[in-house]
Amino acid sequence: MAETWNKKEREKKKIAERKEKAERKLERKENAVNGNKLENMLAYMDENGNLCSQPPDPRRKIQVKAEDIEIGVPKQVPINPEDLIRKGIVTHFNDSKGYGFIKDIETGDSVFVHINSLREAIKESNKVTFEVEMGPKGSNAVNVKLVK
Repeated sequence: MAETWNKKEREKKKIAERKEKAERKLERKENAVNGNKLENMLAYMDENGNLCSQPPDPRRKIQVKAEDIEIGVPKQVPINPEDLIRKGIVTHFNDSKGYGFIKDIETGDSVFVHINSLREAIKESNKVTFEVEMGPKGSNAVNVKLVK
């Protein structure tokens, strides 16, 4: 059987690639023995999370308890009901329309109040206590009572 010219060329190419691969393998072996020891390839991380070439100082090590690590949402502390009650002054109230606004004394925020949230009838400039509840359009005052 006669070999074609193309077949001979492919054979020569394969032999050349094998030779190059063997040379690269030999070169890697020689370089690995000379200078790339394990100690030279190690990288350390300092207390700030930055990479460095020297190991961290053991005197700066901080002990952390596993219980102190919070992953996700922190545990919610029970709210004292007295903290929810706020004091304010009625700045505007329209009896015919059934709504008005209360200015919070502590924060200075204006809070919407509806007639259905009232425990007693109120007028402008009355001092009241109330609780804040978030509604679809913002904060609303509920459980509104006159301060005596």
